[in-house]
This record gives sequence, structure tokens and C-alpha cells, in this order.
Amino acid sequence: MVKKIASKKGSETTPPSEPAVVPAVSGALASLVEEVKQSAKTRPASAAGPVTTPAQPVGTPIDLAALVAAAVVPAVPAVEPPAEPQTPPQPVIESPVAVTETPEAEILPQPVIESPAAVTCEPETAPSNSPATASMYIVHITPELAPVAKVGGLADVVYGLANEMEIRGNTVEIILPKYDCLRYDHIWGLCETYSDLWVPWYGGAVHCTVFFGFVHGRKCFFIEPHSGDNFFNRGCIYGFHDDVLRFAFFSRAAMEFLLKSGKNPQIIHCHDWQTALVPVFLFEVYKYLGMTHSRVCFTIHNFKHQGVTGGQILQATGLNRPEYYAHYDRLRDNHNPHAINLMKGGVVYSNFVTTVSPRHATEARDQGQGFGLEPTLHIHHIKFGGVVNGIDYNVWNPEIDPHIPARYTVDAIDGKYANKRALRQRLMIADNEKPIVAFVGRLDPQKGLELLRHAIYYTLQRRGQFVLLGSSPDGQINNFFWGLKHQLNDNPDVHIEIGFDEELSHLIYAGTDIMLVPSRFEPCGLTQLIAMKYGTIPVVREVGGLADTVFDKDFSHKPLHERNGYLFLDYDHSGLESALGRALSCYYDYPEHFRELIRNAMRHDFSWKNPGQDYLNIYDYIREK
Repeated sequence: MVKKIASKKGSETTPPSEPAVVPAVSGALASLVEEVKQSAKTRPASAAGPVTTPAQPVGTPIDLAALVAAAVVPAVPAVEPPAEPQTPPQPVIESPVAVTETPEAEILPQPVIESPAAVTCEPETAPSNSPATASMYIVHITPELAPVAKVGGLADVVYGLANEMEIRGNTVEIILPKYDCLRYDHIWGLCETYSDLWVPWYGGAVHCTVFFGFVHGRKCFFIEPHSGDNFFNRGCIYGFHDDVLRFAFFSRAAMEFLLKSGKNPQIIHCHDWQTALVPVFLFEVYKYLGMTHSRVCFTIHNFKHQGVTGGQILQATGLNRPEYYAHYDRLRDNHNPHAINLMKGGVVYSNFVTTVSPRHATEARDQGQGFGLEPTLHIHHIKFGGVVNGIDYNVWNPEIDPHIPARYTVDAIDGKYANKRALRQRLMIADNEKPIVAFVGRLDPQKGLELLRHAIYYTLQRRGQFVLLGSSPDGQINNFFWGLKHQLNDNPDVHIEIGFDEELSHLIYAGTDIMLVPSRFEPCGLTQLIAMKYGTIPVVREVGGLADTVFDKDFSHKPLHERNGYLFLDYDHSGLESALGRALSCYYDYPEHFRELIRNAMRHDFSWKNPGQDYLNIYDYIREK
């Protein structure tokens, strides 16, 4: 039912030689903290307008603890916004890194800030079952949630973080669209909870119903719009020409539901471009309707997809001052002056912005992996940092995994070899003394497909076996790997599985020796974290979260007992061979060293305990006190 709505539709064998190359398929921080504290102390509590902060030298690695302690946290004032924003001095960006010059523009007015408290991100100070701070009311607004609406790692991150926050004594709720393709078999007690929600849209309103249910213990609200646009009844989650409109509507609907239902969470945590308009709505609309206590943490899982669209999105969502919102300092895209960038709006308006590893935060800001958002990240660098994701050890754990035939622990790893035999039997590859190298994941250009193809042939030449499990939404990529599968089909040391099988993936993690992750860029990566829990040695490229979690056996500065894999830097065949070759040589020439490396990997804790404490520190700092 639509009330006064203007609908906007868009209607043992010799290894084969490698064939010709296929074209690529489509203490400074301490002084900084002290200066911020001193500036906060000397600033009058009633002062209005933005606060300038000391500039951080470009290229300095980001320390999340210092970032949290020094962050400029906008508190939402209960006053009308000024007609014209004041123009504060721009943050100084020092050499040597050249930063794209941006046009002179007004800066979004910042509210009064309180003196920052000393907050540290040391997970050891708070066990997972003992909260270090007062409990909070946290709402996640997300397009994905495992296992009911999962496309990628975002779904696992939202579920794992929400679970960890509840374990620590916080109240956590999750809001997501009610897709027709939800895994309803994982939702318990689904029922209608709010039947008359009207969401502003194109000058009218769209009627929505909100349902409530438990997803493996997590409290979830599902928003179902009744509109001719049929936003979420399309058989899948993404992949439509109007995706930007679909998720802009969802963001507005989520905020309208929070307001009308009387919810006033202390923390709203939104994820990726799909929910980047949430902090814009909060700061520009809903704080004047009574939501004055909520603060926003915005997590960017992938900078490549930013929700760049035309100005019609402003009209659709009720942001009816295009000259104001399309300003360079707000939502205007950094490169296209006629486009609106939703992710940029999320960065500008949020109280704190995270990405999924400290290394990737630096890469996005300083090394060209922000996909055009680098100037914005520099301006807002004081509230930007990285937190490595965790994995759910209730799901990924060889000690309790129901999908593998032999369970094992770090102190008794022989069960891993029973799983190796089971994997060979299932995939019908030769049962011999060779090591098995594996790749599990999306067949996406980001994942280093040129190096993946080369790794298959190199592994065979070095007396290894190779197992691949993955698929791509790109038909051209799928066809290439189908061709590779047919070419190598008679080789007893290779198996290529196009598609995804959850049970098989568990067996591959448990039954292989080496896990390959040769990514071009990798914000965090869950593959290497899961592999290490199962004692499968990661061979990864030294980028993003891979560099934050894998420490080279031969060259790391870490103590020997903390080294857990192999890394390479150069994105080329020689770089790949330098790491994969060392791993295969260690397996054959130094088996006891390889077994000790397995134990090192399994001892590392990549659960949500540590990142949970980091996020709790962020929440506690930005919340209204």
C-alpha cells in the first residue's frame, strides 16, 4: 500500500607445462594525544563550530589505541543548525606523500566535543565474558547477516561482532531487509512486531511492516516494504540497476523504525555503502525529532564499492537541499562533481570510521586503495582506524567441527592427516606423500586470479597437489576456470570445483597443508584466519589484513613461536614462487619444522575476543556520557 507515493522504477604423472599467459580476467602519537587533550581542556564548553586538531604526518602507521584516545567525536547538539556553516582551517597534510588538491570549500559544522578520555585498545584487560565498561544498547543496521542473508564476509562479521557484544553484557539488536531469499529455517519465532510504519519517500510515504525473530540467539528486525518497486522480493540480495535506491530506502526505513518504535540506542553501527546514509539521516533529520543520544560507528568492509549515484537519491530520501548535500565537504563525489557518493557521506557524518585491518586503513588513506576517497580520509584521519575481523570458533574449529571425519587439537594434530585422506577420497585425487595446496574463495580479480592460475602449475611442478573451491558471478571468469578444469581433469593431483559447498570447505581447511591467498588487495581476509585454526599454513601476499595476521617463518621480526606462514610482496610469478616454494621445501626437507609451524598457527587467537574489545573501546568513547 502506497500513500501519496511517486514510484521510481528502473524498469604420479608428468606435470603439464603451463600454457601461454591468458589475459587478466575482468613518539609522535604520544605528543599528538597530549596536544589533543590540551586543546580540549582549554576549549570553552560552550564554544560552537568545528575544532581543529594537530595534523598527523602522512604515511604514519595508524595505531588504533591512539586514534581512539585522540578522536574528535562530534556530540549532537540540541539546537538548529546554522544557516551557513563556518569555515575552519583545513588540516595540514605534510610531505612526502602528495595529496590531490581539493577545491576550497566549507567544512561541515562540527558540534562541541568533550575532553577525550584515555581509552586503550588492549584486549587483555577484559576477558570475553567480563565487560570492562558499562553495558550499552547497540543496534547494527546491515544488508547482510550470517547465516540468513549471506553474500560475503560482511555477513559473518556482523553476526560474530553482535554475538561478542552480547557475551560482554550489552544489549544488541540487528536491523536488515526482509528479503524473499532469507534462510527462514535459521529464524526462530518470526512474527509481526510493527505493522504501520510509513517511510518518507519521494515526497510521499511507503507503508512497511516490521518483523522480529531470533537468528541463532541474535535479536533481529526485518523490514518489509509494500511498494510497487518491489525492493527486496527479487530472489537475491544484490545485482540490480537500482541497488542504490533500494538500500537508500532501507536506511531511511531503519531510522524511521528506530524513531517510531521509541528505540534510542547509544550506538548505531552501520556497514558499507548500503547503510552509509544512516549517519546523514541521524545528524540532519532525526536528531531534531528526538534522537539526540545516538552515536554512529561506520565500518567500511570494501572501499571498491561506494554507492556512487546521481542527485535523484537526495530527492527520493527527503534530503531536499541539493546545493547543501551535494557540497564537496558532504556527499559530493571527489572526482565527479555531478555525482553523490554514499560512502563519503558515511565517512563525513559518522562519529568514528573503521575498516577491517590497521594495514588496510593505511593503504586506503595513503597508498591508493581508497578508490578516490583518499582526500576525505585525510581530512577525517583523526576518527579513522582499522580493527582486524575475528572468526566464530563455534563454527570454524577442528575440535568440534561436525563436517570433518576426524577432530583434532593443537596438542594432537594427527587427526589432520585422517582428514587429508578423506579429502583425497572424496575428490578422487591420488593418495600419496605429496602436500596439498588449496584455494577457497570467490573467483574475483581482487583475489589474484593470474597468480592463482600460475600457482596450480607451479605446485604440480614442485611435486604437490592442488585443490580449488570457488565461483564467480562473472561468466567469463567462470568459463576460464571451467576450461582449466577440463584441461587438468585427467591429472590425479588436481581437483577444481566451480561453485561453493560449505561442508566441503570445512574438509578442505582440515585436510590440506597449505592455503594460498595471492590477493591484489585484501581489506582483512577470513580465509587465512580459518586456515590457521585448522593448522593449514597460509601463503599470502603482504597486503591489508593478510600482513596484519600472517608472520613469515623465515623473515618476520616476531619470535619463532609466533611465526605462522609465508608472505610475498611483489604481485608477479617470482614473488608467488618465493613464498610458495619455501613452503613446499619446508614440507619436504624439514617436516618437523613444518609440524611446529602448524602448531604455531593453531595457537594464534583470531576469535572475536580481541576485536570485540577494540570495538567496545570505540563504542565507549563515542557514546554520550
